[in-house]
Amino acid sequence: MSPTADFYGIAAIAVCAIVTMGIRSLPFLVFRGDKLPEKIEYLGRMLPGSIMVILVIFCLRNTDIHARPYGLPELVCVVLCAFLQKKLRNSIPSIAISTLCYMVIIRMLG
Repeated sequence: MSPTADFYGIAAIAVCAIVTMGIRSLPFLVFRGDKLPEKIEYLGRMLPGSIMVILVIFCLRNTDIHARPYGLPELVCVVLCAFLQKKLRNSIPSIAISTLCYMVIIRMLG
C-alpha cells in the first residue's frame, strides 16, 4: 500500500470518529442539566416500540403465506419472541432464542 492510501484510510477513520462523537455529545450539550422538553420525552417513550414494529414488518415482508410451510415458522417465532420479551424484559435473549428456534424449524421443514 502507498503512504497516500494509508493517510486516506486513517483520515477517514478519524473523521468518522469525530462526527460520531459530535453526534453523540450533541444532546448533552443542547439539554445541559435542563428538564427535557415534553416532545423529546414522548419520542423517548414511543420510538422504541415503533422501531420494533417496523423491524418486524421488514423481517416478515417476504414471507410467502401461499406456499408450504405457509409462514408458520415466522408466526411461531414472532409469537415466541413477543412472549419472551414480555417475560424476560431483555431483547437480546428474546431475539437470540427466537432466531435459534426459527433456524431449527426451517431446517426441520426443509
